[in-house]
Amino acid sequence: MKKLAALILAGCAVLGAGLTAPQAQACTRAVYLGEEGRILTGRTMDWKTDIGTHLWVLPRGVERHGAAGPASLRWTVKYGSVIASAYDLATSDGLNEAGLAANLLWLPDSVFPEPDGATPTLSLSLWAQYMLDNFATVAEAVEHVRKHPFLVLTGQVPGQDRDALVHLSLSDAGGDSAIMEYLDGELVIHHGRDYQVLTNEPPYAQQLALLQYWEKIGGTTMLPGTNRPADRFARAHFYINAVPRVEDARLATAAVFSVIRNVSVPYGVSTPEVPHISSTRWRSVVDHKDLRYYFESALSPSTFWLDLQGLDFAPEAGSRVLRLGEDQRRILAGEVSAELEASEPLTFQPAAVEAGLTP
Repeated sequence: MKKLAALILAGCAVLGAGLTAPQAQACTRAVYLGEEGRILTGRTMDWKTDIGTHLWVLPRGVERHGAAGPASLRWTVKYGSVIASAYDLATSDGLNEAGLAANLLWLPDSVFPEPDGATPTLSLSLWAQYMLDNFATVAEAVEHVRKHPFLVLTGQVPGQDRDALVHLSLSDAGGDSAIMEYLDGELVIHHGRDYQVLTNEPPYAQQLALLQYWEKIGGTTMLPGTNRPADRFARAHFYINAVPRVEDARLATAAVFSVIRNVSVPYGVSTPEVPHISSTRWRSVVDHKDLRYYFESALSPSTFWLDLQGLDFAPEAGSRVLRLGEDQRRILAGEVSAELEASEPLTFQPAAVEAGLTP
């Protein structure tokens, strides 16, 4: 398989309870459907070690390519975005100026395709960014992918002898959602407003089947309490629909943060007999209506945000970065656009095929 250093971005790996990978992780994503278009998406990023996350403002109007060999996709960025990087080589999470959010979570059942020499290709480091760059809604993105198929190329997690295996979630200002997974080398898409919650395993169709079991029991009777992905899925789905559905931005944001904290893994947790549990390193919440990107580090006592409506995404504004420090220890609060620094554009990690290696 191709070497792709950025794939640590894909963050969030949970392997099955019977596996013994030394660094396996877990994430959860949940969409809140409030009143009068108050839609928010929250997620956790859980990983064994620091993945060097910083926040970036990426402008519209720039040329980009898929960094995956001679068949790479090429496009002009239509929408500016705020993204959370991994090692400043890839996009793991983000929101664009049209209100579309993208999140990558681990899926150990993933089987990505090999390039065929004809179908356009895209490095996994750009999978989420491609969606943010090009589409305003989930429906638009899904329609494009179905009409204009391309292959996402994966590779090994740096420093580990295993491939990066992820699925992609999308959500928008209308409350629509989509989950995209590569299973047996084929892209599977789940598209609908009901697909609010996503964790790491099993594949999404099986997650939905598990949900039917817990819905019959009812969350006020009993909810599973472990950090396993199936249990986090059940809790997140119950709570994201149990909290009050309001239009008030502050109340809605507090509700989503409370849900996503409920499914977080306590910082520093390390259980030798359960190696697939990793600490939550940071959380994000997207307000699709007000175009705010909230961020909360496990090592910082406060929450801060970037207001996309106040940011300049014109090409001449260039790229800007908010450095968060090692382990995202930097303490920030409130709206922090004044802390952004001008930067050279984010360089996305190419797939090894880009360097001429045999796929």
